[in-house]
Amino acid sequence: MRGLRGYGSVAKIRAALAERCTVASRFRQKAKKLPAELLRVNAQTPEADLLRYAADFLTRGSVIAIPTDTFYGLAADPFNLSAVEEIYRVKGRPEARALPILVNSIEQAILLSREAPRKFLRLAQAFWPGGLTLVVNAAQRIPLKLTAGTGRIALRWPNSTVVRRLIDEFEGPVTGTSANISGFPSCSNAEQVMKQLGLRVPLVLDTGETGGTLASTIVELNGDTWRIGREGAIPVAEIEKALGST
Repeated sequence: MRGLRGYGSVAKIRAALAERCTVASRFRQKAKKLPAELLRVNAQTPEADLLRYAADFLTRGSVIAIPTDTFYGLAADPFNLSAVEEIYRVKGRPEARALPILVNSIEQAILLSREAPRKFLRLAQAFWPGGLTLVVNAAQRIPLKLTAGTGRIALRWPNSTVVRRLIDEFEGPVTGTSANISGFPSCSNAEQVMKQLGLRVPLVLDTGETGGTLASTIVELNGDTWRIGREGAIPVAEIEKALGST
């Protein structure tokens, strides 16, 4: 054992190995407690190299915090089950609750849904990009874990250049659950994200205040029927008007 010459006994060698293991363990514990990297990004004209850098984290299966037009969210590859599991761990979110998906076009959303109803297109064309989440039957290729076993998926196209460009760089949709510990307030700026999740994620994209005060409105669609799952940024009266009160 080249690095342990001169110890003179098996006991000393074992003691030296034990000490090395202890030091390595302490180092790993410290490494886990390093705060997230806070990366300032221009909200209106996000820097391409910074978004490529963030997309690399997603490609490697990491969970990162990103700004949207409402609150900050947790982005990960929705088709990477390890990344999906990491979101639940980071948030302390019950796995019985499905994870919403962010897209950057209506066409991308349709590919993730199974037989999108007519009301889906009507609402998407009226309010996307914006603060509206539409819940529909998920396409067969969507991991069941992502839907919490329901076979239903929540889709949203945020009015955010950062999100749109990040999805372009990643070449696919990303998760979009709120960047907060379950049961804690949603975060409208990166400082709030750092306080809650700074030791749980490796990267936070910082564009300052999102300006959001309400979460997205959720509309659940099932065939020709619809219902409000959550009142939020889009008033219910506007939803009713877009659907002709049907």
